[in-house]
Amino acid sequence: MKQETVVRLRVTVEGTVQGVGFRPFTFRVAQQLGVAGWITNSSRGALLELEGPVGAVETFLVRLQTEAPATAKVDRLTVEPASPMGETVFGIRDSEGAGARRLVVPPDLAICADCLRELSDPMDRRYRYPFLTCTQCGPRVSLITDIPYDRANTTMSRFELCMSCRVEYEDPTNRRFHAEPIACPACGPRLALWDVQGHEVAREQEALQQACEIIRQGGIVAVKGIGGFQLWVDARSDTAVQRLRLRKTRPDKPFAVLFPSVSAVRESCRVAPEEEVLLLSPGAPIVLLRQRNHSGLVQSVSSNTPFVGAMVPSSPLHHLLMTELQGPAVATSGNRSDEPIVIDEQEALVRLAGIADAFLVHDRAIARPVDDSIVRVVEGETLILRRARGYVPRSIRVQAPLTNGSAMVPILAVGGHLKNTIALAYGDRVMLSQHLGDLSTLEAFEAFRRAVDDLQRLLAVQPQVVACDLHPDYRSTIFAQEFAERHAVPPVRVQHHHAHVASCMAEHNLDGEVLGVAWDGGGSGSDGTIWGGEFLIAGYPGFRRLAHLRPFRLPGGEAAMRKPWRCAFSVLWETYGEKGAVEACAARQSVKKEGDALAALLHRGIASPWTTSMGRLFDAVSSIAGLCDEASFEGQAAMALEFAAERYEKNVPGDETGYPFAVMRNDGNQAMWVADWRPLIESLIKERREGSSSERIAYRFHLALVDLIGQIAEHATLPRVVLTGGCFQNVLLLRLARRRLARAGFTVYSHRQVPPNDGGLSLGQAIVAAHRSGEK
Repeated sequence: MKQETVVRLRVTVEGTVQGVGFRPFTFRVAQQLGVAGWITNSSRGALLELEGPVGAVETFLVRLQTEAPATAKVDRLTVEPASPMGETVFGIRDSEGAGARRLVVPPDLAICADCLRELSDPMDRRYRYPFLTCTQCGPRVSLITDIPYDRANTTMSRFELCMSCRVEYEDPTNRRFHAEPIACPACGPRLALWDVQGHEVAREQEALQQACEIIRQGGIVAVKGIGGFQLWVDARSDTAVQRLRLRKTRPDKPFAVLFPSVSAVRESCRVAPEEEVLLLSPGAPIVLLRQRNHSGLVQSVSSNTPFVGAMVPSSPLHHLLMTELQGPAVATSGNRSDEPIVIDEQEALVRLAGIADAFLVHDRAIARPVDDSIVRVVEGETLILRRARGYVPRSIRVQAPLTNGSAMVPILAVGGHLKNTIALAYGDRVMLSQHLGDLSTLEAFEAFRRAVDDLQRLLAVQPQVVACDLHPDYRSTIFAQEFAERHAVPPVRVQHHHAHVASCMAEHNLDGEVLGVAWDGGGSGSDGTIWGGEFLIAGYPGFRRLAHLRPFRLPGGEAAMRKPWRCAFSVLWETYGEKGAVEACAARQSVKKEGDALAALLHRGIASPWTTSMGRLFDAVSSIAGLCDEASFEGQAAMALEFAAERYEKNVPGDETGYPFAVMRNDGNQAMWVADWRPLIESLIKERREGSSSERIAYRFHLALVDLIGQIAEHATLPRVVLTGGCFQNVLLLRLARRRLARAGFTVYSHRQVPPNDGGLSLGQAIVAAHRSGEK
């Protein structure tokens, strides 16, 4: 029999292939196939050389992609021929640190089934150990301090492995082979309970049990998790939850709830199969679920909303706490309002003083804050609302980033002011940071600056362009200007809604032009006003404004965002004049107190900027419908309108129609069409006076918006429509709009990998800047 030809190949594997058991997987496959060579971690991913019979090597390459560990992700294989060297064994080499970097560390992953069994096994040496992990699970990005991903480059480097852990770490057949955070009770991090002065009052299992007792007694415990602190209280105690709201200055915004198990979630919430998959996924996000009528949770947890942000334990520590508590607990971000999540126990004593009654801490340092991700399911598909733990640092790969076909120069994009993320674009991908939050406080801005430095350092990338929003007063924009001057790189200012559309286009690797429906609370327009109800003919290099809402004023500027009744007063003023607006709001105490001052602002045009914001129109309608006059958190009024519409939808008659918009051609230069909402307001007021319910008004308003989208799409005559911006976090609006457009023959795109809100802006900014740079 003719002997099969021996070949040698050099293979570069890019993607999430470090810290997920990829090297021991290749070792086992090589042994099974009789393939020789080696594998090592490199700054680009994994580097292999394979030698053996051509059939065996080809089979190896197939299995490399089809049988890789579930938490691995192979983005690209590059194969080059090499000269056979006569090797007969396959080995695992030490990591290489040189060369162009790719951030290939996996996200922080929920505890796997194997580790969970060990956690519960009294005969296992890691029984009830809060920090057990393996290559299939555990902290990753929250621990890494440098690339490549090796123990020496993590915050675990200070913990020297004991002999038993060392044997596992060095055994290629063991699932803990090069599991960098590996530890056990003999050599790893330790748990402790501190009082509010930082004095240790208990250690290890006693610390855990005392923390649970404090929670059971109605206290608030700050728990140091994988990516930062959380504030825990009993979700079945109204007194405890109200105390947390008071201390955290969070009067209405719903809290996330940690349940002991999926079965416990089902007792409180309706769980669809797709939602259960998300709850149990390695990312283990917070999933917004519809609450049952008798959920067992106190009403103050969700503040009268029909949904609960539910999650199940993602770490060994969470499992142990839930096992001890045997019931749901509020587990909300460990911070004060508008501040970043706390990651250091000494810092927690200061920044969470007056909130927490005790601190459950450990001595494993957190390299960077990683908050919980939040998702919803829309018609079986995942909609990410906050992209953090479990989803970062996975990059967005762009197949054809530039019109000239070249790769992107390194670009730093600094996002917006709310729900901030930053991004670094290089080559053919964009790496987004974790959710950083609002940049309203100095603490938040300092966290933003650290994140910028952190991402550049990890990737070893020096940006050649910096992209930002048009708004001159955003802290991110001011930072971008300073960065550009300091590093002598060009700044690229990207219009807010163009960035939204480009972000969704980049997710789907769209080219050419689309109709972008970009609806949100507001962003600086190229005419100096506040936009937010936009229809853009957009591609990556630029856009033109096809249509927008009829402008109205925001009396008091940002104060109108916190007081939806002001938005209502403004649209009523535009519809009926001053007298009609006052009459329509006559029963409102707020108008009686502040009506004259508000009228003076509108008369004189002082502190009342013009806006086309769909988000503020939502606020106005929510107030007129009697649902929300004052908001303590962003989106509260719009959420109330969405949930009211959903309640009505269950029993909607078949002939229900939306309120009318008047879509008129615009003689100005800003857009071809203007959507006049005054007929809508007139119909709504008439119906309200006739006694129509808030729910019916809310639903007909949603139908009106969907009809408007369809009408403008017909005018645009483009086959592809992108739905983006914070308003499309509204699942009812998104679902109805997608169905309406699909029936009319349009191809509809919405967000799947990044949020539709401002958390996705940095991706869009980076892509727009790349195209503008590529054209020069």
